[in-house]
Amino acid sequence: MTRLSIVIPVFNAEKTIESLCNTLIALYSARFDLEIVLINDYSRDSTDLICRRLQMQHSETIVYLRLSRNFGEHNAVMAGLNSVTGDYCVIMDDDFQNPPEEVGKLVEEISKGYDVVYSRYPVKNDHLFRNIGSRVNDKMANLVLRKPADLYLSSFKVINRFLVDEIIKYTGPDPYIDAIILRSTFSIGSIEVRHDVRKQGRSGYTFMKLVSLWGNMVVSYSMIPLRLLGLFGFIMTLVGIYFGANTLVDYIFPGIDDPTEYETLMSVTAFFRGFQLLAISVVGEYVGRVYLSLNSDPQFIIREKFSARRKNQVVSIYRGADGAANESISCAAKQD
Repeated sequence: MTRLSIVIPVFNAEKTIESLCNTLIALYSARFDLEIVLINDYSRDSTDLICRRLQMQHSETIVYLRLSRNFGEHNAVMAGLNSVTGDYCVIMDDDFQNPPEEVGKLVEEISKGYDVVYSRYPVKNDHLFRNIGSRVNDKMANLVLRKPADLYLSSFKVINRFLVDEIIKYTGPDPYIDAIILRSTFSIGSIEVRHDVRKQGRSGYTFMKLVSLWGNMVVSYSMIPLRLLGLFGFIMTLVGIYFGANTLVDYIFPGIDDPTEYETLMSVTAFFRGFQLLAISVVGEYVGRVYLSLNSDPQFIIREKFSARRKNQVVSIYRGADGAANESISCAAKQD
């Protein structure tokens, strides 16, 4: 029987997470060897109590991770991917906008041989601001990540075991799952599914979080800003050379009007400013490459982990830049 893992980052989902898990179990526990991994990204409501109860009720199916602080959706997903054991792994939201009934479609599509299958929506039931943010994110991904123009980077997707193992090799502090996927494989599928209205609450992506996400995409996974600065510096250098050549011609041939002080100043400053930008961009290129590979901030810290093999224990897991998940158990011992 196929082992199917479902990763659900959970944030302030006390009104939806229990119903979602029960629905998934009812739909797929007989069809697959099912594993549901819940990652509580420091919710401030009673989500923690509900997830604990769910894990106790379905201890053979549900794994529950509680993070030590709010790390963000992509970091929470990385924590979940480091814990999954399935042949396929579905990533979905906690608010029923990704209908549980559509999970089967994704799994059926990826079984055709893809490494990842993204969902696409005929109608996206988000508010105007969120839809605009999604469009901006899509256009930026086309430019920065070299994403195919016809591919929509949905958070509702399924990946195979090979790609899970490739994704969790990334140890940087600011993972962007779709960027890691796009640089790991070209075997990408897409299938149309429903996108329902959010049952409770509202999107956790505020304007500032969206800006942070875009900045992470541009700075952490692309050298484009540095290369644009380098290009601008190169153009400014050519402008300086042009003005300098004109000034030199005016000095050599006295019949031509003498250069004004403004022209002389422009020729000197344009050249050196352009050259400075060019030099900074070259240095920045090297610094950027070092930054991409060396950053020791943790991706996530798991304060507690509950599963069939680890019940009622407090576990601290630190995922750092060395690629290792360093773990210490502060109370009850491991249980088989």
